[in-house]
Amino acid sequence: MPGHRTKGFCASAAALALCAMLAGCGGSGESAGGGKAVLRYTWWGNPDRAARTEQAVALFEKQHPGVRVQTSFSGYDAYKQKLAIQATGGDAPDVMQLDYRQIDQYASGHVLLDLSKVSGALRTGEIDAGLLATGRVRGKLYAVPQGRGTETAVYDVAAWKASGVPLPKQGWTWSEWADAMRTLAKRTGKPGATDPGQSEDAFEVWLRGQGKTLYTEDGGLGFTAADLTRWWTFADRLRKEGAVSPAEQTTQLDGTVENTPLGRGKALSDFNWDAPSSGYLAIVKGGVALGPMPSGADGTPGQYFKPSMFLGIGAHTSHPKESAELVDFLLNDPRAAKILGATRGIPVNETIRKQTASQLTDFDRTVADYQDSLEGNLKDPPQAPPSGDNALQTTFARDYDQVSYGRMSPREAAENYITEAKAELRS
Repeated sequence: MPGHRTKGFCASAAALALCAMLAGCGGSGESAGGGKAVLRYTWWGNPDRAARTEQAVALFEKQHPGVRVQTSFSGYDAYKQKLAIQATGGDAPDVMQLDYRQIDQYASGHVLLDLSKVSGALRTGEIDAGLLATGRVRGKLYAVPQGRGTETAVYDVAAWKASGVPLPKQGWTWSEWADAMRTLAKRTGKPGATDPGQSEDAFEVWLRGQGKTLYTEDGGLGFTAADLTRWWTFADRLRKEGAVSPAEQTTQLDGTVENTPLGRGKALSDFNWDAPSSGYLAIVKGGVALGPMPSGADGTPGQYFKPSMFLGIGAHTSHPKESAELVDFLLNDPRAAKILGATRGIPVNETIRKQTASQLTDFDRTVADYQDSLEGNLKDPPQAPPSGDNALQTTFARDYDQVSYGRMSPREAAENYITEAKAELRS
């Protein structure tokens, strides 16, 4: 569940479908010497997530001596590009980590396996029905949520406290957030936050706080050019005031925390997702804390709990049973849960979540406490977005770049985005 813009190649559902029809999309998986099934398992994340995942995979291999797992990971943007290229080339991995924005695209493109075919090896009974439903496309389950997460205003604790600005609190509005960013910039000489104008995720939270949605139930846009103009005007003004990061910094965002203004010591806070914010611990000397996202003017919350990420199985894997067993292990094995902690969000298996709650330490405990503080205060999550949204994240950031560099007004950029978005969603 990335917190920032996506640059680069994003394959369309049509291209994926064409690949499936013309190329047969290959057969993922192979057999190693001695008859072992070899699974390719890929994910995005930071070094902390990678170290924990490798430990969990090693335990799985010990319990399944007939299986060897080849793992690979990268930052979100690079991962997304690579997975799209693999999918269009008929070389999708056996088990893959997915963002909820990718599910419709890859299910429609025949890249993901219908999980009813491996139901005997994959248990989902301990997952909340509402969360599980977000992995369905046209009634079929193609992906299983691996963790529960939500967005956060992650901030440099030492710098924020030293400034004397009140810390983020439940129920603060976007107007109050903006005032805090202005005051932080004035007192510290640094922007209060990463410019949120480039983030479709932040826009969705703002939009939901106005009582609107990013998409309608039938996959159309849930907002107008006037709505987007208001958002980009809001962000544009803050950037011009120096309250949020300048254009040359936000255009360097690549999906990693290291290249955010907060990560580079150029700003005091950032909108990100809760679990991935652990990556800031190693690079923000003053320590970080998680604050709630701003709400609408009347207190309507825009943030929501959603699956932090999903696990899916390649439609053409040579080892569907073994792939399902790996997914089942990562979701439902208590020992795996203890190793993985909250690095992919709070566990979705309800029994494991209760069992491991008292065992969480350090940043995992921080994430759990943060989510507990929001329990009962957030509205239901939206349905997974249509496949076109995968490409529109790039379009959204690109069009805001035109605003941030003064090449378009917020209204011109918003109208341009609406035109392109409608065309993308029709394709």
